This record gives sequence, C-alpha cells and structure tokens, in this order.
Amino acid sequence: MKNSALRAALAGLFAATTLAAAPAFAEKTKFEFWYGNTGDIGERVQEACKKFNDSQADFEIVCTSQNGYDTTLQNTIAAYRAKKQPAITQIYDAGTLDMMLSKAFVPAKKLMADNGYKIDWDNYFPGIANYYATGSGELLSFPFNSSTAVIYYNMSAFEKAGVTGKPQTWEEVAEAAKKLKAAGYECPMAFNFDTWPLMEQFSAIHDQPIATEGNGYKGLNAELVVNKTKFIDELKFFKKMQDEKLFVVKTKQLGMDIVPAFTSQTCQIMMSSIADHGTVGKTLPEGVKWDVAMLPVFKGTERKKSLVGGASLWVMAGRPEAEYKGAAAFLNFIAQPDMVQWWSTVTGYIPVTKTGFESMKKNGFYDKAPYKGREIAIESLTLTQPTDTTRGIRLGNFTQIRKEVTSALEAIYMQNADIQSSIDQAVERSNQGLRRFEKTYAGEKLN
Repeated sequence: MKNSALRAALAGLFAATTLAAAPAFAEKTKFEFWYGNTGDIGERVQEACKKFNDSQADFEIVCTSQNGYDTTLQNTIAAYRAKKQPAITQIYDAGTLDMMLSKAFVPAKKLMADNGYKIDWDNYFPGIANYYATGSGELLSFPFNSSTAVIYYNMSAFEKAGVTGKPQTWEEVAEAAKKLKAAGYECPMAFNFDTWPLMEQFSAIHDQPIATEGNGYKGLNAELVVNKTKFIDELKFFKKMQDEKLFVVKTKQLGMDIVPAFTSQTCQIMMSSIADHGTVGKTLPEGVKWDVAMLPVFKGTERKKSLVGGASLWVMAGRPEAEYKGAAAFLNFIAQPDMVQWWSTVTGYIPVTKTGFESMKKNGFYDKAPYKGREIAIESLTLTQPTDTTRGIRLGNFTQIRKEVTSALEAIYMQNADIQSSIDQAVERSNQGLRRFEKTYAGEKLN
C-alpha cells in the first residue's frame, strides 16, 4: 500500500463497526491474534498461543503471522474496513501514532477493567510504557516484545588484540578498532543503515531531540530536527572510521548483515537489539567469549536512558464482547511471571514489568550464561527518568521518515554523498510528510 493511500485509509476507514453476534452454545469462544514476527520469534508466538489454549477451556486464540510489521499494520487497516479485523493485533513502535489517532481500538485499561482484571499499571517500566501511552500517561496498548539497542563485543578477539575491558565511549571503541585492525582483523566493527540505533537510540542517550514538540508527543505540528543535532557529528565520526577501514558496512544486500557478520566472527563489534542476544549465543562457536554493553556515548556526555523498540498489542474495536473476554484472559495470561520468564528465555526480549524483572532476578535468570548480560537492556531503559528527548518518538508516517533517513545514510556511506546536505534533504522530505499527516488529522489533539 502506498503511503498516500495508507494515510487516506487511516483517516477515513475507522468508522463505527457493528458488533457481530457471538455464536450460541459455543463450547469455546474463538478470537484472532495477528502478529508480524516471522522465523524463530514467530514460532515462539505460536507456542505462547498454544500454552494459553492448553491452560483453559473457555477460549481458543487463533494466531496468524502477517509476515512483517508493515504488513500487519496494513492488513489490520484493510480488515477493519471490511469488518473482519482480529481481536488483537501486534503493531510496531513506528505505527503507534497511527493507531492512536484511528480510534479503532479498545484502550488497555478499559478492556481489563470491563472484564474484571485489576492491573497495577504502574508495574510497567516507565521507559517502556511511555512509548505506548498518551501524553497524560494512559497506556493504550500492551507492551509485548520489547527490546533496546546494545553493543556486542567479541571478547576473545579483544584479548588477542590486547583490548582490555568493554569500551564505554565511541573514542574507546575507535581505539579498540585500531588494535583489532593491527592484530589482523579486517572488520573491527560492522554497521548498516538502520536508523533505530544510529539515529533514534543515539539521540536519546545523548539527550538530543529528534523532533520538536517533545519528539511529537505534544502535538502534530512537530518537525524533524536531526540535521541540527549531534547526530551529524555521529555520522561524521562513522565516516572517518569507515575511511580508515575500522568500521565496515555489512548489509543483507551486500551478502552479509551485521548479526551474521558478528556470529561468523567476520566482524568483532556490532550494534544490535538485545533480542539478538539469544541468536548470538546459539550461533557463535563454543568457547568464543563475547559480551554486551550499553551503547557507547561520546566522551563527556551525560548518558540518558535509551528507547524501547519492538511492538505492543492493540485490542481492536468492533468485536463481540465474548471475544474481549478471551482477549483479556490472554493478555493477563502472558503477563504472569512464569510466562514473562519463558518469553524472555526463548526470545531474548526483555520483561516489561518490574515484578517480572524482579522475579527473574530472584530466580537467578541473569546470573550465568546464556542469559547473563540481558539485564543490561533494563539498565539502559531505566537509567534516567523519561524526558522530552528520551520518552519516545510520536511522529506521523514515521516508517517513511525512517526510510528517508536510511536512504540518506546509504548515499553517505556507499556513494560518498555529503553528510549535511543528505540529512538536510531527508529532513525536508520528512517534514513535508509530517505536514500532510497534520492536515489529514487536523483538529486532533494528543492527550
């Protein structure tokens, strides 16, 4: 679906939907859950659904992958227009504002209260919950597969190159990369054009705005400003490191993305999601020492908290009340401490509640391999209180903004394009999209 069509659909499709009547005398109430995960994570989602179905006899959840986050959002929109929407849908972080403005959902608090569940909403980590909450703090959807970005180090390679400890600043990373290069490692650090660690996480931990109006939380009139922040300094630093052959571009299009580059020991450092922790542990040869740390900052920076990534679960409006009982039961089921630990164990995603995290710590989950190190993500997300620059990003058409910046990064690092002008152009095009989005939703307020 083209962006213009998607905007039009989002603006007009979410009218009231007539509730379908529940089947009489049904032994079990069936309801649908659509998700975007594929591969190993997709299989774990299916396993979670089976666990729920096996745990009780009143409901049957039918879980179907839509083969990607983008397609899940688009398919949910199309299904709503046809009055065939699922009861639950998984929407990634970039689609949060689109869902909020659609009004096509049942707020999380209302769903659970209407179905008799008493939820301590303050139990969610603020650094996670605020991404999916209104400006006044009301959580509208349920954080599900949550992560943040960390840096991975091959400590065995570090030892051989004479690098001690884990670099905490980019200056220290540069020194480590030089030693790795001198020791014969052709690719000290791998990087790609993913804006999530390079732009979004970098800006948050360096206390740099991505957009005006509190990164969009305060109004639809927000404008992108990453062409005027330390983001430019970061890109210049990466270009210098690339020119010195210390940082090497690794993408799927070039034959090997950053994770396989790291796990094959082709490259010794990478930035990626904590959710890749499990994959790295399973894929690196036995005996290879490796570790993770919070993303580096430039020397002299007062580090702030990082941003949550992943997706949350939205309950769609216009379904029968019986399905809402099932949806509430499922969402309550996956929030139980044993399920929280199971989910983190098999995926690498982090617990989203304080009690879930404390339970896992008490059980010794983080004390030894292969799970030791995953607690770094919680530390990173809770390091400081959320502020306008670290709460999250609430911009319309954010998927397109990411694409614009990604294209600029590709031009910079593959075609030697000028850094400032490339980002200036990406920002200009992104702001044009933001103005169209603002016009589409004229008069809407972000509570």
